[in-house]
Amino acid sequence: MLLAVDVGNTNIVLGVIDGEELVSSGRVSTNIYETEDECAMKIYSFLNLHNNIQIDGAIISSVVPALVTTLKKAIYTVCKVNAIVVGPGIKTGLSIKIDDPAQLGADLVVGAVAAKEKYPQPTIIFDLGTATTGSVLDKDGNFLGGTITTGVKTSINALTAGAALLPQIDIAAPKKIIGTNSIESMQSGCVIGTACMIDGLIDKFEQELGEKATVVVTGGLGKSIAKNCSHDMIIDENLLIDGLRIIYNKNK
Repeated sequence: MLLAVDVGNTNIVLGVIDGEELVSSGRVSTNIYETEDECAMKIYSFLNLHNNIQIDGAIISSVVPALVTTLKKAIYTVCKVNAIVVGPGIKTGLSIKIDDPAQLGADLVVGAVAAKEKYPQPTIIFDLGTATTGSVLDKDGNFLGGTITTGVKTSINALTAGAALLPQIDIAAPKKIIGTNSIESMQSGCVIGTACMIDGLIDKFEQELGEKATVVVTGGLGKSIAKNCSHDMIIDENLLIDGLRIIYNKNK
């Protein structure tokens, strides 16, 4: 089976894939100071938690460079396989049309590869995590570029750190948009505000494309925000895991 590891700034997503089927998945916290042994214990515990799964291949996508070597060694320690790392020289089948393709984050590459294979083009992909990113594929599946802005939790943390009277809040839509207390007002601004931003970006992206696009939403906060958007969109929580599977099969 294949172990797919997507390393984000806040969480590491682990997925075990048998053929094209996701057998199990889980999330652990990202910690750049973890040792090889600590990472190995997390991977070992995850695999044993799901019936002692046997791994014969692995692939890593990471936006945290400091963890790549540590994770590769940890995976070898536990699974005795050499993990493929998404980066320069890896076959993806994706044509990247931005100014400097080498600058494109591995997470955006992996999400775009999955969206290109799974959904009709043109495609707009929103990944809602530590950052909120929007990526655009044209009708031929070329990666044109997109947007990057602050993630919902990142915004809330900055707001509460800078405003002493504002509390931490749950990321949930309020009962009404016109908040009548601090918590409801913050939820309206952060959750509904982000949903409105996404709706607006879809309109602007489609205007530049000159046609309607398939909209796909992923990331840890994707479902919470997407259900407050006005546009039709597909919620795909396993988009990046699928992208890692596709890239692994192109390179194994």
